[in-house]
Order: sequence, then C-alpha cells, then structure tokens
Amino acid sequence: MYQDKIPQNSSSYSRGKNAHEIDYQIFGEEMQFVEIELDPQEGVVAEAGTFMMMDDQIGMNTIFGDGSNQEKGILGKIFSAGKRILTGESLFMTVFTNNGVGKKLVSFASPYPGKIIPIDLTEFGGKFICQKDAFLCAAKGVSIGIEFSKKLGRGLFGGEGFIMQKMEGDGLGFIHAGGTMAKKVLKPGEVLKVDTGCIVGFTKEVDYDIEFVGGIKNTVFGGEGLFFATLRGPGTVYIQSLPFSRLAGRVLAMAPRLGGGKRGEGSVLGGIGDLLDGDNRF
Repeated sequence: MYQDKIPQNSSSYSRGKNAHEIDYQIFGEEMQFVEIELDPQEGVVAEAGTFMMMDDQIGMNTIFGDGSNQEKGILGKIFSAGKRILTGESLFMTVFTNNGVGKKLVSFASPYPGKIIPIDLTEFGGKFICQKDAFLCAAKGVSIGIEFSKKLGRGLFGGEGFIMQKMEGDGLGFIHAGGTMAKKVLKPGEVLKVDTGCIVGFTKEVDYDIEFVGGIKNTVFGGEGLFFATLRGPGTVYIQSLPFSRLAGRVLAMAPRLGGGKRGEGSVLGGIGDLLDGDNRF
C-alpha cells in the first residue's frame, strides 16, 4: 500500500485482554515512524502532533485523556484528562479507529531524530514509567497516566521533576528515544549512573534516585550538571544518547545572536567568510 519502505522490525501483539490487539512495523533509521495495522474496529491512541498518514476509512476522534476507563462517565474522563496537564501534555488525545472492512494502516512519526521503542506491557508487569515527552502512541485500552516521585531530592533535582508518565495495562505502547537507544537489564542490586536527561524510561521494579556529583572541580568545571541519576536493579532501563533538551540547547547556542545576524561559524573572517564560501545570501 505504501511504497519504498524498508522495515526495521515488526511484530504482532495478540495477548492483551483489555487493550486492542495491534500489529506493527517500524521503518527508517534516524527519523523513524511506526506503521500500525488495525483490524475492523480496532483502535490506537496517539499523542497530539505524532500523526503521519493513514488509509481511507480510518476515523479520527479527539477525546479527553487517553480513552481508558471511559465507563466511569464524564467525571472519569475529566479526571483522566486533568492528570495530563501535570505532565505538560495536551488535555486531549486522538483515537484512530478502523471503521472499514479489512485491515487498515495508520502511521505515527518520531518528533526528532532517534529510535521508536515498542513496549509490551505484559512483559513488564503491566506498568512502564517514562519521561514526560517520551510517549508516542499505544493500543486503545492502555492507560497513560502520571507517576509521582516519592523522593524530594529526585523531584527537585532529577531533571524530570516530581512527575513522570506511566503506561499501564496489558497492551502495546510506543515511546521515543533521542539519538541512539541503549537497553540495560539490571540485576538485583546492580547500579547504573546516568545523566538525568538521558533516561527514557524504566520498569516499575527499578529504584530511581539522584546523586550529587561531588568535588569542587567536578561541580564548577565539569560541565555535566550537579547531579546524576542512579538506577538500581532489578529491572530494565532505556537510555537515550541525545535528549531533546540537549539538542535544543545546542541549536540555541548556534543560533544568530544579534538581530538575525550570523556568527560566521567560528571563522576569523566572520560574515566576510560567508561571501567567500558561497553562502552570500543577503
């Protein structure tokens, strides 16, 4: 149906009891997208701004919250949506449902260079905790909620604040990691120290805390921040090599400083160098 696609990995998910069953394929290298195959009346819920393309006869429906626990009525829907405000997300999400006959495809794209990671919640005890902007999409029926930090230090200095996102249920969800993704399976008592911004997510068994870097030279001249995260096993941890905050910081640092003027890319000739290298737009 879509041409010139090179699938990187694919799978079928069919063990869920409450969440919808979905098949998927992930395409691309640095800028990935996930293509989800829906049977009639199957649905997938997605974060705002992630939609890429879809077949005809797939319906879009904007809802409060994540679409789970809809049987609780209007108050349940409002509470589900209100929790999303605390994570900095939109009140609304979009459900894509196959209203036609036969299988249909809908695709969602990663917001910046990195990797899309499928999370089978049945393999992680029905719960997975991730940073606030990592969620991409999930089978309808998966609950997208908030996870409060119970530790003051982690909340104040952990980089993610007191609140992180969590996916709960028995379905399949997708998260996004910036740059290259590393998966670490920690043994009981094993500790991994990570830059706070590089954490994508972890399973519910992992103990997450923050630790002071220590040392005057490290604190003043290290350039790595005052704290790093400590993740203690057992459990599975996903780490990203390029957090969006780091990418945005580098872009801002290279942006023009004065009235749109250019910095000359470090050349001693400054703007004159642009005339010599062919970049002579006025």
